[in-house]
Amino acid sequence: MKKYNKGQYGYRNHHKKVETGKVAFGAAMIIAQLIARYFVDSTAWKNILTVMAILSVLPTANVASPLLAAWRFKTPSKDFYRRAAGYEGRFSILYDLIITTRDAIIPADAAIVQPSGVFLYCTSPKLDTAKAEKFLKEMFAGHKLDLGVKIILDEKAFFHRLESLKPAEEYEDDGSVDYTLQLLKNLSM
Repeated sequence: MKKYNKGQYGYRNHHKKVETGKVAFGAAMIIAQLIARYFVDSTAWKNILTVMAILSVLPTANVASPLLAAWRFKTPSKDFYRRAAGYEGRFSILYDLIITTRDAIIPADAAIVQPSGVFLYCTSPKLDTAKAEKFLKEMFAGHKLDLGVKIILDEKAFFHRLESLKPAEEYEDDGSVDYTLQLLKNLSM
């Protein structure tokens, strides 16, 4: 199986498969422990197997909860990727990010990072972009980055914005682009 890294096209679908496997393994182990209770005669062993099954629930739930929260977000279409990939020479682009806040889930199909700011294309029409932009600006400010943030919900408007941006080499980069890219990957599931 091909390994996908955060920010790489195809990461969401790959991550979903891997995490589903982990949840299935955890559930199978819990069930196996509970079934094993019926094959032992000792009360002490039954109690131990019960406690083991109960303790196995927490790690399985810790893997399952983010998986369930992000289940509906899939990797964007190949057509979208081909169109966005045409800009990779001009900007730094991350794909398939799912950034979580206390109030929202930000499914960024593409994130353009420049010294002037960050532009995210999101497919969630219910996303409160003002709150999400505020969260990201505060997060960047907390990491000593002074970047503008714009979340775009319409694909046509997103590509129109990409056309209007100057290439990254026309800006003076103080290393903030690489730092911002790493920060976005760290914020993502």
